[in-house]
Amino acid sequence: MQNQDLDSASGSKIRVKGLTKQFTSKGGTFVAVDDVSLDIPAGRFFMIVGPSGCGKTTLLRMLAGLETRTSGSIEITRGDTGRPVNSMIFQGDSIFPWMTVWDNAAYGLRMRGVPKADIKETVGHYLDRTGLSKFAGSYPHQLSGGMRQRVSIARAFANDPEILLMDEPFSALDEQNKTLLQQELLRIWDETKKTVLFITHSVDEAVTMGDQIMVMTAQPGRAKVLIDVPFERPRHVLELRARPEYGELVYQIWDSLREEVQRAQRVEE
Repeated sequence: MQNQDLDSASGSKIRVKGLTKQFTSKGGTFVAVDDVSLDIPAGRFFMIVGPSGCGKTTLLRMLAGLETRTSGSIEITRGDTGRPVNSMIFQGDSIFPWMTVWDNAAYGLRMRGVPKADIKETVGHYLDRTGLSKFAGSYPHQLSGGMRQRVSIARAFANDPEILLMDEPFSALDEQNKTLLQQELLRIWDETKKTVLFITHSVDEAVTMGDQIMVMTAQPGRAKVLIDVPFERPRHVLELRARPEYGELVYQIWDSLREEVQRAQRVEE
């Protein structure tokens, strides 16, 4: 992965060119991601949707540095070099079960050697913003699934990364908790304007949250179409979904995605 200074001519926070990932096993070579290129400005809330097995998570893991690429390039324009490049929120529970809510949220800051007074202020702020202040001394096993994901969100924002990577963080939640967490995430993002890459299977979620949506093809995963989301911010989740133009955009994206979902199903049969 290549880092650039802020005066980079590209003007991008993330620039991906021809990114490809192949896995080799006894059965042969499997292409998970094929020739994907992206250009994402700073502060963009970027959504990726696609059928199961299209390489969405593999793409995100390459951006996080958790997976090596077969070919292509990833360039990230750094801002404050004292901050981490990225934090990742996973689909399942990723908080430490032996730590309290407070200690989980403070973990990244402590690892970076941030002064205790700054940790107290920052963690306190994000626990308050995620509705977890009363549970600061609780352990993960004492929390619901939705509350554990709130801890993940608080920890990620408290660590103050330049880029936030989210891999279907709300997929295991019921609709009520999902809607509440979508609204909370939008509210916190409105304050910070971090660059976000968010993977989802849900077209509704992509339109609700994103500034831009990339639809990926069935395996091997390629960029099929890039769609701008025209809705103003700040957004209220339920009010937005009641607008007729919201339904029209959801239909447009689903129409682009339908063929890929059907192709993915045929491969699985």
